[in-house]
Amino acid sequence: MKWLTTLLACLWLMGCSLQPQSSSTTVEIAQDVWVELPAPNALGQSLNATQLISAQWQDERGNTQTQQLPVQLQIDAQHVVLAGFSSWGTRLLSLDYDGENISTQVLSGLENTLPKPEQVLFNLMITLWPLSAWEAPLNKVRWSIIDDQHQRIIKNNTGESVLIISYDGETPLEGDIHFLNKPLNYSITIQTLNHHANLTTTE
Repeated sequence: MKWLTTLLACLWLMGCSLQPQSSSTTVEIAQDVWVELPAPNALGQSLNATQLISAQWQDERGNTQTQQLPVQLQIDAQHVVLAGFSSWGTRLLSLDYDGENISTQVLSGLENTLPKPEQVLFNLMITLWPLSAWEAPLNKVRWSIIDDQHQRIIKNNTGESVLIISYDGETPLEGDIHFLNKPLNYSITIQTLNHHANLTTTE
């Protein structure tokens, strides 16, 4: 999570270009464990949302560190598009996922300090897409997903709870989302600042 502390120090790169890349639709969720992302339309709705991702972790000295990443999210039946910004509004990373490919762009010079955009995508999708969309991809790697009232738990192939997601609101977009990654010992809070959603078909 050191990338978060680098954002403020790297704003001199504001004039630099975003570097495009393309990757498959699988994301590494643990060491040597890759999962296929659900299709965009598996969400069941179109969505425009502005969110604030706040991460908390401990540095090498054991001190608690906290940083934030504003994110703009747009979803329809064909695409998931997201962009992450600095606190000053500079676009640091962007991503377009069409169900078959993930196209990403990261501000030049920050490729090794920012999180991979597909990891940001996974964190958002695992909190928003319904259980039915995630069961098959997780079952392929012998992981499981359990939904309870205001909580979602993802267990690995040994039955250990590795991702714990808690929802403050009646729906994920109506309150803060708290995301705990136990193996990597960091937590994320996703605050939805505003959103507009419409139901979609799976066609």
